[in-house]
Amino acid sequence: MKSHTGGCHCGAVRFRFDAPARVLAHECNCSICAKSGYLHLIVPAARFSLLSGSESLREYRFGSGAARHLFCSRCGIKSFYVPRSNPDGYSINLRCVDEGSLEAIEVEAFDGRNWERNAASLAHLSVE
Repeated sequence: MKSHTGGCHCGAVRFRFDAPARVLAHECNCSICAKSGYLHLIVPAARFSLLSGSESLREYRFGSGAARHLFCSRCGIKSFYVPRSNPDGYSINLRCVDEGSLEAIEVEAFDGRNWERNAASLAHLSVE
Protein backbone atom coordinates (compact mmCIF):
# COMPACT_ATOMS: atom_id res chain seq x y z
CA MET A 1 0.00 0.00 0.00
CA LYS A 2 1.01 3.54 -0.74
CA SER A 3 -0.56 6.89 0.15
CA HIS A 4 -1.87 8.89 -2.80
CA THR A 5 -3.31 12.40 -2.89
CA GLY A 6 -5.60 14.27 -5.21
CA GLY A 7 -8.25 16.92 -5.45
CA CYS A 8 -10.60 19.00 -7.51
CA HIS A 9 -9.61 21.40 -10.30
CA CYS A 10 -9.43 24.59 -8.21
CA GLY A 11 -7.65 22.92 -5.27
CA ALA A 12 -10.31 23.67 -2.66
CA VAL A 13 -10.98 19.95 -2.10
CA ARG A 14 -8.00 17.73 -1.27
CA PHE A 15 -7.99 14.09 -0.22
CA ARG A 16 -5.66 11.19 0.57
CA PHE A 17 -6.19 7.45 0.12
CA ASP A 18 -4.17 4.29 0.48
CA ALA A 19 -3.96 1.89 -2.46
CA PRO A 20 -1.33 -0.05 -4.37
CA ALA A 21 0.84 1.83 -6.89
CA ARG A 22 -0.77 -0.31 -9.62
CA VAL A 23 -4.58 -0.34 -9.59
CA LEU A 24 -7.59 -1.73 -11.41
CA ALA A 25 -10.08 1.00 -12.28
CA HIS A 26 -13.65 0.68 -13.51
CA GLU A 27 -15.02 2.76 -16.34
CA CYS A 28 -18.79 2.83 -15.97
CA ASN A 29 -21.25 3.50 -18.77
CA CYS A 30 -24.15 4.71 -16.59
CA SER A 31 -25.65 8.12 -17.36
CA ILE A 32 -23.68 10.19 -14.83
CA CYS A 33 -20.31 8.44 -15.23
CA ALA A 34 -20.43 8.47 -19.02
CA LYS A 35 -21.24 12.19 -19.10
CA SER A 36 -18.57 13.14 -16.55
CA GLY A 37 -15.78 10.77 -17.66
CA TYR A 38 -15.42 9.35 -14.15
CA LEU A 39 -12.78 6.62 -13.68
CA HIS A 40 -13.51 4.64 -10.49
CA LEU A 41 -11.23 3.23 -7.84
CA ILE A 42 -13.28 2.05 -4.86
CA VAL A 43 -11.51 1.90 -1.49
CA PRO A 44 -12.73 1.15 2.05
CA ALA A 45 -13.66 4.24 4.09
CA ALA A 46 -10.78 3.48 6.49
CA ARG A 47 -8.31 4.04 3.62
CA PHE A 48 -9.70 7.48 2.67
CA SER A 49 -9.41 10.88 4.34
CA LEU A 50 -10.57 14.34 3.34
CA LEU A 51 -7.65 16.72 3.87
CA SER A 52 -9.43 20.00 3.11
CA GLY A 53 -12.51 21.48 1.50
CA SER A 54 -15.42 19.96 3.41
CA GLU A 55 -17.06 23.40 3.38
CA SER A 56 -16.78 23.50 -0.44
CA LEU A 57 -18.45 20.13 -1.02
CA ARG A 58 -22.03 19.92 -2.23
CA GLU A 59 -24.08 16.76 -2.63
CA TYR A 60 -26.18 15.49 -5.51
CA ARG A 61 -28.44 12.42 -5.33
CA PHE A 62 -30.61 10.92 -8.04
CA GLY A 63 -32.44 7.68 -8.80
CA SER A 64 -32.54 5.62 -5.60
CA GLY A 65 -30.78 8.42 -3.71
CA ALA A 66 -28.34 5.94 -2.20
CA ALA A 67 -25.17 7.28 -3.83
CA ARG A 68 -23.79 10.51 -2.36
CA HIS A 69 -22.27 12.34 -5.34
CA LEU A 70 -19.99 15.02 -3.86
CA PHE A 71 -18.64 17.86 -5.95
CA CYS A 72 -16.72 21.08 -5.38
CA SER A 73 -19.03 24.09 -5.31
CA ARG A 74 -16.28 26.31 -6.75
CA CYS A 75 -15.12 24.34 -9.80
CA GLY A 76 -17.82 21.63 -10.11
CA ILE A 77 -15.44 18.65 -10.12
CA LYS A 78 -16.50 15.35 -8.52
CA SER A 79 -13.17 13.94 -7.33
CA PHE A 80 -14.71 11.29 -5.05
CA TYR A 81 -18.11 10.13 -3.81
CA VAL A 82 -19.87 7.46 -1.72
CA PRO A 83 -21.16 4.90 -4.23
CA ARG A 84 -24.44 3.04 -4.02
CA SER A 85 -22.58 -0.25 -4.58
CA ASN A 86 -20.20 0.41 -1.68
CA PRO A 87 -21.78 2.69 0.95
CA ASP A 88 -18.97 1.67 3.32
CA GLY A 89 -16.30 3.09 1.01
CA TYR A 90 -15.39 5.82 -1.42
CA SER A 91 -15.05 5.85 -5.17
CA ILE A 92 -12.11 8.00 -6.19
CA ASN A 93 -11.97 9.57 -9.63
CA LEU A 94 -8.51 8.50 -10.78
CA ARG A 95 -8.47 11.47 -13.15
CA CYS A 96 -8.25 13.65 -10.00
CA VAL A 97 -5.24 11.89 -8.44
CA ASP A 98 -2.01 13.88 -8.40
CA GLU A 99 0.30 13.10 -11.30
CA GLY A 100 3.13 10.67 -10.66
CA SER A 101 1.38 8.98 -7.74
CA LEU A 102 0.13 5.86 -9.53
CA GLU A 103 2.54 3.67 -11.50
CA ALA A 104 -0.10 1.93 -13.61
CA ILE A 105 -3.86 1.95 -14.09
CA GLU A 106 -5.59 -1.02 -15.72
CA VAL A 107 -9.08 -0.07 -16.87
CA GLU A 108 -11.98 -2.52 -16.89
CA ALA A 109 -15.40 -1.72 -18.32
CA PHE A 110 -18.37 -1.83 -15.94
CA ASP A 111 -21.92 -2.03 -17.27
CA GLY A 112 -23.61 0.53 -15.03
CA ARG A 113 -26.52 0.92 -17.45
CA ASN A 114 -27.57 -2.50 -16.14
CA TRP A 115 -26.60 -1.64 -12.57
CA GLU A 116 -28.96 -4.01 -10.73
CA ARG A 117 -27.57 -7.00 -12.63
CA ASN A 118 -23.89 -6.02 -12.17
CA ALA A 119 -23.52 -4.13 -8.87
CA ALA A 120 -22.72 -7.21 -6.79
CA SER A 121 -19.44 -7.59 -8.68
CA LEU A 122 -18.19 -4.39 -6.95
CA ALA A 123 -19.23 -5.20 -3.37
CA HIS A 124 -15.87 -6.71 -2.38
CA LEU A 125 -13.93 -3.54 -3.26
CA SER A 126 -14.72 -1.66 -0.05
CA VAL A 127 -13.92 -4.58 2.28
CA GLU A 128 -10.75 -4.01 4.28
